[in-house]
This record gives sequence, structure tokens and C-alpha cells, in this order.
Amino acid sequence: MAAGVLLDLAAALVATGLLTTFLTRNTAFYPQLALMLCKKGLPDYAKLTGFPEPKPVYDFDIDTAKPRPYRPFRWEYHQNMSLKKLEPDWWIELESTYRERIAQRKKLYAQHGKLVIDELPGSQEASRECMEMAVQYICQRYPNQFHYDNWTGVFSNNVLGIKDFLITQEDPDTGLYVLRAAVSCSAVGWNIGQKMGKPLHQIHGPVPDYKEKMAFSMDRFFSKMPCDKPIQRGSWGLEVGEPMFLQPDETEWSTRHSQDPDLPLSNIYMRVDWQTLRRLPKSRAIVFNFKALFTPVTDFRREPYIPKLLLKVLLEGKKSIMEYKGTWHIEHKVLPALKEWAKEQEERGQVPKDWKERTLDEDPFYPGWKDHYPMHA
Repeated sequence: MAAGVLLDLAAALVATGLLTTFLTRNTAFYPQLALMLCKKGLPDYAKLTGFPEPKPVYDFDIDTAKPRPYRPFRWEYHQNMSLKKLEPDWWIELESTYRERIAQRKKLYAQHGKLVIDELPGSQEASRECMEMAVQYICQRYPNQFHYDNWTGVFSNNVLGIKDFLITQEDPDTGLYVLRAAVSCSAVGWNIGQKMGKPLHQIHGPVPDYKEKMAFSMDRFFSKMPCDKPIQRGSWGLEVGEPMFLQPDETEWSTRHSQDPDLPLSNIYMRVDWQTLRRLPKSRAIVFNFKALFTPVTDFRREPYIPKLLLKVLLEGKKSIMEYKGTWHIEHKVLPALKEWAKEQEERGQVPKDWKERTLDEDPFYPGWKDHYPMHA
């Protein structure tokens, strides 16, 4: 309905005392009317972006939910952004570590301040738009955990906390996208204090081959990225424990420079930083959403093809890329285990003995993964 029609109808209903009855019997009308009367309703971001809203999960249990098992291993392993189309249901993915991670984020902010949260002048509009879009999304996807009241403008969060978001905006002088605002508590070896105000090629300066192979195409991609085609990608590493935020000047960093002979395999994890990129429809900023996920490497034993594929990458991946990933400190434990598990899978018939390592058809997952994660079946 047009705005004037809505307001005229609302006035007539109030005058006749029929407003409550009308709202009760016309649930589709309620959110439209709320938007017009109180002006605290959120914009319809699915309509503004052309990207569908997610399907609601009414039986979602955040205490038992598992994330999708991202295994972004590729062979041959060339350095590229490996962009994939984002599915509407997976922009913001919640799972059982949510409360633990939020507690970590609060502690990290108290300890590190602007190294994890910061903004530059002129980014406030984009930050608000990002917040609104995120709030609307989680209310649609997880209606039992989150609610936004269009009448009062009150957001109810039954599990508490925020996620990592980084906002880039176009520099009018250079045309390059620059980091302008960020909440990022999931950083190993870097922090937003080093990246704020910098364009993409400087943000990715330490990444092998970025300048030579990716800088131009990524700048062009950002300048042309439409609202209705958000993407996702992942990077991975192997860690001792589950470090969320770790800097080179911290004591724990020293473990990356030695191989501990007593390191238990059970304390080695694959860390995946799963990222999404979306264009905000009003400010035209591009927002990154980061999520750090940790998987015990011992889980790979049951996952077909993963041990053999990861073994190939670790043994034969380009030297500069593997040094950048920094996996040497755990390889003395992981490599023998992967060899053993790959052999077991061949002997059990899970993997053909003549299979040649390559990127899996199910990338970034593995064959049969939904049997292990029934929520996603």
C-alpha cells in the first residue's frame, strides 16, 4: 500500500476503535503499519538489495548447533580469492560456541581497545546500515533468539553479543576501497590498528602473490560488486589450541617458532576464517563478516578424502604460501597422522587407491558431510 493510504486507514481504524481487531486479523498488515506510524521499523533490506531473506529456523538450539564443516582445501593450490556465491541462509551463522566467543570478545576489547574496535570519520552511516541489516537478518533467521519491535524500535537479544564486521568505503580521490570501520576480535598476526584507513592492496600486503596476481582484479571486483550478489570465501591455518586473537608480541606467539615433541595431537586445530562480503544498498559500502571456526584435526580421520588432500597441500604447496600460513610448528605431529588416516581410508574403501588429489566437488565441504551434521541435511 502507498504511505498515504496506510496512514489514512490507520487514522480511520483508530477513530472507530477497530485498530486492535484489524491488526489481529491482518498479520501481514502489521509490519507495514508499524513502519508508517512510529518510523522505527527497519528498511526491507531484502527488497533494497535484491538478495532474498533467509528461511527462519524455529527449532534452532544454539547450545547444540554445529557450524557447517568448512574444509577449503584446494589442489592445485594457487593463491586466489576463491570466491563463491553466498546462500541466503548463511550470511550470519550461529552455533554452540557463540556465548563463549562473545565472552572472549568482551575481554579482548577491554584488553586491546582500538586494536579490535575502531572507526574513521564518515563511516557512521555505513556502520548503522550494517547494524540494521544484521539485526533484521538474525531476527528473520533465528526468530526464537532475536526479535525487533517495529513499534518501539527495541531489539531483543536472548543470547547476547556481536559478530565481527569490517566496513570498507570507496575513497573518492583514488576510487579504491578503504577500511573505515571495524569490529574484529578474530585476528592472528594482525589487528585493525594496522589496517584502518588503508586500501585493499595495503591491507593484504603480507599475503604472497596478492600484489602480482590479485590486487587489480580485487579492486575492480569491489568497484563493480552488486547488492544482489554477495559472496563467501574461507582461509585456513593449523593452530595449537584455539587462539581467537593472537599478536606477535604476545608470549603465546613463541610456540609458532618451535616444534614441541610433547604436543598432543588432540590439541591441534584447523582454524577456518569464513568470510562473507556484501554491498550495503544505501551507503554503497562493502561489509566483511568474519567468523573463526576451530575443528580438531582428529576429526579428519572420519572425513573421506580430507587427510590425503590436506597432506598433499602441506607437503607440496608453494613454499611462500605455506610459510605465510605458518604450519611448520605442528607438522611433526600432523603429517604422520594424515598419512595414517589416508591409508586407513583407502583400506576401508572410502577413498579409491588411485585417487589423485584435487579440489573436491563438494568444496568447501567433503562427501557425506551432512551425515555428520544432520541439522544441515
